[in-house]
Amino acid sequence: MIHRLHREQVVRGDPARIWEFFASPANLDTLTPKSLSFRIVGPTAPRMFAGQLIEYRIGVLPGVTTRWLTEITHVREGEFFVDEQRIGPYRLWHHEHHYTPIPGGGGLRMVDVVTYEVGFGFLGELLHAVWIGRQLQTIFDFRTRRIEELFP
Repeated sequence: MIHRLHREQVVRGDPARIWEFFASPANLDTLTPKSLSFRIVGPTAPRMFAGQLIEYRIGVLPGVTTRWLTEITHVREGEFFVDEQRIGPYRLWHHEHHYTPIPGGGGLRMVDVVTYEVGFGFLGELLHAVWIGRQLQTIFDFRTRRIEELFP
């Protein structure tokens, strides 16, 4: 079954500075809870670009990590980018990041749309219902709070 997670957040500050922060793969660690043991593997460009592959290790259970390879498939400077999983824990992962300026210079409206499928049939849906769906909400809740701290 295909699932969607939709989040919106107003990010205060200079739109160019906000975009620069999100355009740097190195800042992913800052937006990820420490409990996930997230780390980028190997060198990565300081700024994202279409076609860029980024490899991570991420904790799926305490003491258990998995490889996650994503590709930045689309970038429109200052407006949006898309990352898609190539190797990882999901059957499908398509994450759109949209940034729209707020009239009057109030920052940006950031919209995340994640389309994903767990896989594994009934078992995957059961895991989604009792654990995976909640874990994703917790990760994005952390991210919301962290962005508010970084851009007060």
